[in-house]
Amino acid sequence: MHSILICAVAGYLLGSIPFGYLLVRIFRGADVRTTGSGNIGATNVARTSRALGVATLISDALKGAAAVWLAYTILPNNRIAGFVAAFAAICGHVFPLWLRFRGGKGVATGVGAFVLVMPKAVLLAVGVFVLLILGFRYVSIASIMAAASLPVFAVLMMSALSPIEFLLVFLSSLFIVLRHHANIRRIMVGSEPKIQMSRK
Repeated sequence: MHSILICAVAGYLLGSIPFGYLLVRIFRGADVRTTGSGNIGATNVARTSRALGVATLISDALKGAAAVWLAYTILPNNRIAGFVAAFAAICGHVFPLWLRFRGGKGVATGVGAFVLVMPKAVLLAVGVFVLLILGFRYVSIASIMAAASLPVFAVLMMSALSPIEFLLVFLSSLFIVLRHHANIRRIMVGSEPKIQMSRK
């Protein structure tokens, strides 16, 4: 039990590293929270710099993966430890200790974390994301639907998924969807911006 708690705390602390905020502060001397949506995630960072947006995306995914890797190092072959660490990393990204608990939406961190726990389910969810991006060009819609599909794919692709494992996946997906509440409102009134698929 103590080891699981260590995995949770370590996962949260890793997840709470605000890479988007740090990268924009270091390379642009600005606070990314004062521009665009005010979010510290890759999509908003990309509005300042595409290169920094990509760096944020990769960094956020890697910190999620690092949380799960550390959990499996502490508790080898303990699948629940991986789920706990993944959920904790997402919580850390969404509610980072260092930024007064005002963080990102958890998409990239969730992908990086859960891909080590249930790769097939995550790849299917990423497939949903890509298809919706190509079809509608809304990052928010693609992210919401991909997150919502993850618990379903987890049930379909994971063998002997325990109730606690399913609960952690479900709560992770729910957090990500709820963090898109402002996007959902903008979608409903038709003011949500689309991404540009080609350079002008």
